[in-house]
Amino acid sequence: MDQQIFSWLYNLADKNQLLDWFLVFLAEYLIFILAIAAVILILKEKNWRRRAYFAALVTISIILSRGIFTELIQFYYHHPRPFVAMDFEPLIYHAATSSFPSGHMAFFSVVLAVWLINRRAGVWFFVGSILIGLGRVAVGVHWPSDILGGILVGALSFFITYYLLKLKGFTLDGKQASYQNQKS
Repeated sequence: MDQQIFSWLYNLADKNQLLDWFLVFLAEYLIFILAIAAVILILKEKNWRRRAYFAALVTISIILSRGIFTELIQFYYHHPRPFVAMDFEPLIYHAATSSFPSGHMAFFSVVLAVWLINRRAGVWFFVGSILIGLGRVAVGVHWPSDILGGILVGALSFFITYYLLKLKGFTLDGKQASYQNQKS
């Protein structure tokens, strides 16, 4: 099934120059627009404590998802990228490193944080992240299972970070619970 979905999406490539440009934009550049939008959303938060909470939530979950979990999984589990396994030239350059899970989709931790900040923006971020994933498959650098794996790593990292912040007394309303409040 992984190969069937990959083939269907990759067959969109090399058919039309405008479509190729759009697929490359989704796969390579949309993530930067979403990252900038996330920073703007955090900075627009009027309550400085909420702003600090969301900044910590995003930063720590990105470090966990992209910097630790994705790297550990790729170090211990090598899954060849589609262009390596099927011997073709992808639409974008990518090193022949392990493809599982997708580091771009580890960005999903940010999607969940944005959902907490602003539900409407969270929906747009969700759609954007799915488009990034589809683009990564369509240009030939990821399998669909890599995308799902990246989403799971991102979501897991978000929930671990959310729980750890809560455990340390940092809450969504931007206040730090006192030790007595935590005991009761």
